[in-house]
Amino acid sequence: MNSYLKAKDKYNRHVAVWLFVVCAFVFAMIVVGGVTRLTESGLSMVDWKPISGIVPPMNEAEWMAEFDAYKQYPEYQKVNKGMSLDEFKNIFFWEYSHRVLGRLIGVVFAIPFFYFLFRKKIKRAIRPHLWTMFLLGACQGLLGWYMVKSGLVDRPDVSHYRLTAHLGLAVIIYIYAFWIALGLIMPVKEKVVGRPYGMALVYVKLIFVQILLGGLVAGLNAGLVSDTWPLIYEQVIPDGLFANDPWYMNIFDNPLTIHFEHRTFAYVVAFLALCLWWKLKDDSSSSVRLAAHFVVITILGQFTLGVLTIMNMVAIPLAAAHQAGAVVALSAALFLLNRVKS
Repeated sequence: MNSYLKAKDKYNRHVAVWLFVVCAFVFAMIVVGGVTRLTESGLSMVDWKPISGIVPPMNEAEWMAEFDAYKQYPEYQKVNKGMSLDEFKNIFFWEYSHRVLGRLIGVVFAIPFFYFLFRKKIKRAIRPHLWTMFLLGACQGLLGWYMVKSGLVDRPDVSHYRLTAHLGLAVIIYIYAFWIALGLIMPVKEKVVGRPYGMALVYVKLIFVQILLGGLVAGLNAGLVSDTWPLIYEQVIPDGLFANDPWYMNIFDNPLTIHFEHRTFAYVVAFLALCLWWKLKDDSSSSVRLAAHFVVITILGQFTLGVLTIMNMVAIPLAAAHQAGAVVALSAALFLLNRVKS
């Protein structure tokens, strides 16, 4: 019986390590996707070739064929007319890297998954979750192409709604894999009364919403609205938040409103993180205390990166670090949620 339990624990660790590796790749995918958007590279590949698309242009003739295909679409005709081949190669690099990384994630997930299934190393209880992740990954690839298609029309820019959905699904996959992996190596034991599990759960949800708002900011280039902090246009509440008609569409379509929402929501998230830390900093469990410290450090770091990104007019290194910081803060929140639940 003891040997059976030890083997079971070993299998759990193996599956957890695999899922954490998947999370690392998804994390990289989110960051590369952010840079792809920041460099406006997302429309440089105008075809979707799931298999053959993994091979990049190998010679000058193939590069010219890719470039000629790009020239047929509005982004070149209306935005980048006169671009050189070398300039095209620079934007092509980021979109190509993003797509190849997506295929690589599929391989990193699928091969160990079917191996573990064949070897019966996956607990029956989590098999449906893993199949769901597998399907979500496939949907993510389709959603990515659906997003790109929105920019291959008269308006040479992807839909900010589709971009946010694409980012949101990536984050959902990350949350799903991270949570299952955590549960395998740090299973919930006996629940301790008095720990703020509900507050921790709300905190995770608020970070997710804030990431979605960040997607809308990126999709509308709303980060460029203002380079001052804490005021916008020297105002606490800037004029023009409801300039569009109907008024409720400002919430999703007005760059100034989206910028204001993302900033304001950051204060709410940071305040809740500080409340959680205050409640748990003296907890009897060292892992709970550690998780609380991680939460406050990551969210304050993320807040600082957000301010620096604004004040530097969305400089690409800072903006990419800010997007990475969002996932790090989310991971700390999930770790805390796991710990306060036990």
